[in-house]
Amino acid sequence: MIEAVMLWNEPNNKSHWDPEIDPDWFLFGEMVKQASRAIRAEAPDLTQVLGGISPIDPVFMQHMQARGVLDGLDAVAVHGFPLDWNLWPIHDWPQKIAEIRAVTHLPVWVSEVGVSSFGAEEVQAWGCRRTAELLRGQAPRIHWYSLYDLPREWEATTRHREAEGSSYYRHFHMGLLRQDGTPKLALEEFARCTPDFGLCQWFHYQDHRLDEAVAWMKRLGVTYLRTGLSWADSFRPDALDWFDRQMTALQDFKVTVTFCFTPEHRGIAAHHTSPPLVREEFAEFCAAMVRRYADRQPVQVEALPVPEMPFL
Repeated sequence: MIEAVMLWNEPNNKSHWDPEIDPDWFLFGEMVKQASRAIRAEAPDLTQVLGGISPIDPVFMQHMQARGVLDGLDAVAVHGFPLDWNLWPIHDWPQKIAEIRAVTHLPVWVSEVGVSSFGAEEVQAWGCRRTAELLRGQAPRIHWYSLYDLPREWEATTRHREAEGSSYYRHFHMGLLRQDGTPKLALEEFARCTPDFGLCQWFHYQDHRLDEAVAWMKRLGVTYLRTGLSWADSFRPDALDWFDRQMTALQDFKVTVTFCFTPEHRGIAAHHTSPPLVREEFAEFCAAMVRRYADRQPVQVEALPVPEMPFL
């Protein structure tokens, strides 16, 4: 079920790691090394991946290598959204991967790539098709972001929110399915990409979309998925029950689990981007999740009924 763990998410992006507290990523590097050792003690053969970087920056990767952060890992990862947030054209995808390959011997995964339908669904559909043309065969794992639009009632996981202008609102239009679960034009294009492409879909605490998402992924021919188990969520009421339900629902897929997000009361600052006050606590969380889900099947829970849904 779990094929890999990913340590953090976009560490070189200020929306996910605080550059004021840790401007040279020393604290981040030490946290990852400690977590990696704890995970290795629980599951020696489990693939470990450095949190996908955004922007794609070979200098950052060299910095991680020089600090010994990559020594205990099995792969590195990149995120790219050239039609929405990056300052490079979509046709540069092979070059961007080559830039990271040039500075590390580890395999390079594409753990998030996507196109929003913010301007037009036709743009997203074309972007999916062109991305497949450019990335097939370039990486052992390519995770399209994402299956669902982010509900407008929720907040995107970014620090400055509406102050980011249209960049913020694009977060809500990255799905192949609209918020109400109806397909967009790009869904048919994505169906042509599987099983080469997997998905990246974050499930929020008690996410009502979980069972429908599983049904859609199976219909689309998805075989591998990247999602997350949030350290911050682990302090919510009945967190383990929710984690069990999520991981049980996903047990038919090859899952990469991302460990990230600092609980407000456990960080140097009261924010999910903060380095933890005590690095051992993050390592302990990672080890506990690996122990619970990598070594055995999770607790079986009854799935909710899936309603009839239209397909392509």
